[in-house]
Amino acid sequence: MQFHQLQSFVALCDTRHFTRAAAQVGVAQPSLSQQIRALEQSVGARLFHRARGNIALTDAGETLLPIARRILADADTARQEIRALDELHAGRVRLGAPPSLCTGLLPPILVAFRRRHPVIQLIIHEGGSRDLQTELSEGALDLALVIDSRRTNDPVLETTPLFVEELVVVSPLGAPRPVRRAQIGIRELQGRPLVMFRPGYDLRESTIAACRAAGFEPTLAIEGGEMDAVLEFVNAGMGLAVVPATVVRDRFRRTPIAAPGLTRTVYLAHRRGMAPPRAARALQEEIIRSLGEASAAGQLPPGVRMSVVSAETP
Repeated sequence: MQFHQLQSFVALCDTRHFTRAAAQVGVAQPSLSQQIRALEQSVGARLFHRARGNIALTDAGETLLPIARRILADADTARQEIRALDELHAGRVRLGAPPSLCTGLLPPILVAFRRRHPVIQLIIHEGGSRDLQTELSEGALDLALVIDSRRTNDPVLETTPLFVEELVVVSPLGAPRPVRRAQIGIRELQGRPLVMFRPGYDLRESTIAACRAAGFEPTLAIEGGEMDAVLEFVNAGMGLAVVPATVVRDRFRRTPIAAPGLTRTVYLAHRRGMAPPRAARALQEEIIRSLGEASAAGQLPPGVRMSVVSAETP
């Protein structure tokens, strides 16, 4: 199995077209076909079903694809590390984060990092925690902010808890209060239309799980949105939504959830058994330092508290 064969394999997986894949890796189409055949001989199995106008992965191909992506990503990381050495005069960081953090806590941290390391290229990828976990395990990201306590036992990812966010029920500011009291109970969401995130968002899973634990199935008015879309649907009067307190803007009413309430823990994650690139380690340190300083100064947003573990992390 050779490196250029894996490059051709991944390109063909991405394009599902021999000519386009050959152009992507910079070889002639017959050469790419030869590399794919040689790779199949090397692994002892067919990797693609080939039919007129259709290229699909076999089970063997599906198994090889995430491994091939990790190998190529590791090689790219090695190149980045060697180029940057230990001076941080070059390099890049690929950071994944949920949209709620990209519009809330993350920007001032990235500004501080940029001031310290102006030549480091920052690449931000927004997505749900489940999607970010997959990309991180495949080597497509260096670091990710993920929101799922089960990640602490992930065999592929290593996680550090950073902070805990309060979840609240959000409704239009001009609409009647969802309840007359200052807080709303989970059971009081029964029968009320809810605006729901798309699959892959931890907020979707935690909200549905909380409703089911309270003994009912939630009523979904509309589902499938990202954070901005969910808030706009709420503002349009389509229903209530459960969101982090930090994303609630002036035109929305936020109603705390009665005890024991709902929270989510934000973790900083990277691949287990492999130190992030030097530039990514610098960003890792900046995130932990900035949050710690904000907590010590009492400047964390309302509804956010530091994790005990991360508060003790140097």
